[in-house]
Amino acid sequence: MPDLLGATNPVPGYDNTSVNRNIPISPNNNQVQNIPDPSRVTGADNRTEQQDASQSGDQVRYDSNFQTFLQQLRRSQDGVQTLAKLLAREGTVVASGMSEGIAEEMSQVMQMLKMDEGQLLKFLSAQMKAGTRFGGALFALLRNAYARADSAGVRADILNFLKSYSDYSSTAHLEGNLLRNLAGMADAMPASWGDKLRELLAQLENGVAAGDRQGNINLIQQEVFPYMSNYVSTTHDLGTPRELLSLLALDVARYENGSEDKLAEAFHQLSGYGTLKGMLGGIDDKSLLKLLQSSMVKDAAATQFADHLAAAAARALRGEGSAEVQETFRNLVSSMLVNESVYMPVSHFLIPMEMDGRKLFSELWVDADAEDKKNGRGQGEKCMKFLFKIDVEKLGLFDVILTSRDMEVEVAIACPEGAAPFSKEIEKTVSKILARNDLKPAGISVRKMDRPVTLTEVFPKIFEGKNSVNVKV
Repeated sequence: MPDLLGATNPVPGYDNTSVNRNIPISPNNNQVQNIPDPSRVTGADNRTEQQDASQSGDQVRYDSNFQTFLQQLRRSQDGVQTLAKLLAREGTVVASGMSEGIAEEMSQVMQMLKMDEGQLLKFLSAQMKAGTRFGGALFALLRNAYARADSAGVRADILNFLKSYSDYSSTAHLEGNLLRNLAGMADAMPASWGDKLRELLAQLENGVAAGDRQGNINLIQQEVFPYMSNYVSTTHDLGTPRELLSLLALDVARYENGSEDKLAEAFHQLSGYGTLKGMLGGIDDKSLLKLLQSSMVKDAAATQFADHLAAAAARALRGEGSAEVQETFRNLVSSMLVNESVYMPVSHFLIPMEMDGRKLFSELWVDADAEDKKNGRGQGEKCMKFLFKIDVEKLGLFDVILTSRDMEVEVAIACPEGAAPFSKEIEKTVSKILARNDLKPAGISVRKMDRPVTLTEVFPKIFEGKNSVNVKV
């Protein structure tokens, strides 16, 4: 216990009885942070629950989830550079540490990257279609209705239907989460408790195989949750099983919200509005499900690149390969997850390729609803903005910012030092390419890159999330 009475043997030359003496009383010093006490009024101090922007960028933000997201966005490694390190054949530092399984998956990826101009267009179109969940005539209609709606109720119901469809289209993913989390809970519990949970897991597996969504929901809500509640209250285990139980509850909520009944209910709520009744009123439940299921079907060829890359990442993160291989894939997955965050108002695509014997590792961000505030066009005018990050083998990194206003296109290119002497030739070539495609060059500039441009510099709309996504942790 603390030596409050000084009863222990004193340290020579050190009198701890005088440590807390002679401290000046400064009632007007607002630097003193008083201990919060709701039973009395304390003096003013500098205590605040808000962390200001001047604090270290590496410090974890405790006041805002959105600020934490922005920190992760800044810290996430460049996906282009990670891909270049992972896929480059010459001089790669990770190839020697790849397991046979990872190497096989990556060889499949490398074969897909060899393409000409026609194959590139097909690959890019497939990537965009595969990355779009809300595609088709129905969602285009709802998108236009949302933009024209004057009522907050109409917009809320459209979003509610989209949320239900998102959960419905994620059925296979959610069922996989339910099985994995339940298995993880059983493995983290003592055998005396885990055996019963494995029996429930077997029942859930049968229900998933049979497509019995409501039966699966009832099993988890009526069997698993009470059993785990009893386990936690009895053993006071607040570790892994309880954490997985929280994830299980979130997935069950989405699983229930994505049922066919919930989806039909949300759709019929929309068709009750006068502005949508004429367009949606003739669609019955069976036709709705058939329409939505057709929009969920993805071209297998369009997802081959993502499938092979994901399989290689899964092998690496399960422990195959060297530590450097695992770190490379971890950085790639982290970058992709951050860039696909729900906070992001822009679309994100990876476009690695090999053309004319040269490898190019590219990332593309697109804001289809950007605001144009330049050239005196008036604040708030809409345009499309693109950001390309292109790492060209043996040449370096290019940043290309493209702004499209109807048929006018403005292009700003930051190039590596080796390409800077050819800036005028690049400007002329880009202008010819635009003219050849019936586009009008509104301004083409090429300069030497001082530093890579950041995502938030090109798309300041990302910061608008502070107005709505600012939940305290």
